Amino acid sequence: MQQKITLREKVGYGLGDAASSMFWKIFSMYLLFFYTDVFGIAPAVVGTMFLITRIWDSCFDPIVGIIADRTKTKWGKFRPYLLWTAIPFAVIGVLTFYTPDFDEKGKIIYAYITYSAMMMVYSLINVPYASLLGVISSDRKERNTLSSYRMVFAFGGSLLALWLIEPLVTYFGGSLNSKTGWLAAISVFGVITTLFFWGCFFFTKERVKPIIDEENNLKQDLKDLLANKPWWILLGAGIAALVFNSIRDGAAIYYFKYYISSAVNFDFILFGSDFHMTPTSIYLVLGQAANIIGVIIATPLANNFGKKKIFFAAMSLAAVLSLIFYLFGKNDIQLIMLFQVLISICAGSIFPLIWSMYADSADYSEWKQGRRATGLIFSASSMSQKFGWTIGGAGTGWLLAYYGFQANIEQTAFTQHGIQLMLSILPAVAAVLSVIFILFYPLSEDKLQLMEQELNERRNKIN
Repeated sequence: MQQKITLREKVGYGLGDAASSMFWKIFSMYLLFFYTDVFGIAPAVVGTMFLITRIWDSCFDPIVGIIADRTKTKWGKFRPYLLWTAIPFAVIGVLTFYTPDFDEKGKIIYAYITYSAMMMVYSLINVPYASLLGVISSDRKERNTLSSYRMVFAFGGSLLALWLIEPLVTYFGGSLNSKTGWLAAISVFGVITTLFFWGCFFFTKERVKPIIDEENNLKQDLKDLLANKPWWILLGAGIAALVFNSIRDGAAIYYFKYYISSAVNFDFILFGSDFHMTPTSIYLVLGQAANIIGVIIATPLANNFGKKKIFFAAMSLAAVLSLIFYLFGKNDIQLIMLFQVLISICAGSIFPLIWSMYADSADYSEWKQGRRATGLIFSASSMSQKFGWTIGGAGTGWLLAYYGFQANIEQTAFTQHGIQLMLSILPAVAAVLSVIFILFYPLSEDKLQLMEQELNERRNKIN
């Protein structure tokens, strides 16, 4: 009999991704801009740094998963990392946005060190956090619900970050190019993320135990992983989906600063002072709000039609809408904002699905092999994020360099056209690749129901 997951625990689980998504979204939307326009590094150098550091970091994710699978504490395997790593996560995040008084070579070295450290500590907290979904409950519908809570909080955290980051930077520093402003603003988010991670630790509980409770054999774990077809397909679909998002996200600031000519500001009061949101902020905040809508509708749709079908439909529609986005001119602000909402609803809906599908792939491995390596399986989720973000982030930097981008000057028509492609045609190609991968995903809803029944029977025999 499955234990009902309380609202308190669902909210607690969501707090973990609200925390990590704050930094993740700031990195994906603003870090390239920070490095080129504030820190003072050429875009091609940043693109290469993203590639080198993220490839290593992506390979580091399975190592964290292997270690987490072998962690034994009174709190469980995965929850302790939320307690232990929350403060290092915040501190290194702040250091990433610190601008030292070094020459160009010194700055590049500093950026490599701090960014690499940030991505590693992100893995140390996010891989165990993701793995929690596989051990809080074995019920696939509860997992869909937990995954939706996670994504709602993730996009809520992203929404908060995107709403506040520019006002906070200008509040503390006077302009978006302020070094002091960025450092102080990220420090505020560091405090918030620490509290959220600790809340996730205290409010959640690990319940699902492996059928065979013995010392794991790393060689066998890796062999089982390599034979897990659903895992490989989700890896490919996840990478392509993250490329889709990271190219659009990374180019958005450049799109409005260097391509769009209209200015639309939204004024509000924060800390007793007047602030305004730029067109970039409005665009990004609308995207995050629409992502939340996508997350909310994903679970009922998936429960009725199946995760694979909804994933396929969402990414197919995202590809079509992105192609239409290319047709918009500089003054089509209303259409640009409308299609940002529509595309973001599609993009938001696939993320709770893919997290829940990773849990299904862990069940598949246990059902087929009789062994469970939840941390290793779930490290694929973080790996797909990192690889997708690597390809998209590095590609964005290289594309800017290819199209002749130079920071803080008026761009040529060729450069502007390149930035326009990075918001439309190029992401559409990535969306199509994700659709192709998911076509081959083998776990139907009937197959999942059969697996769930058989696994529960095996656990009941042991207990």
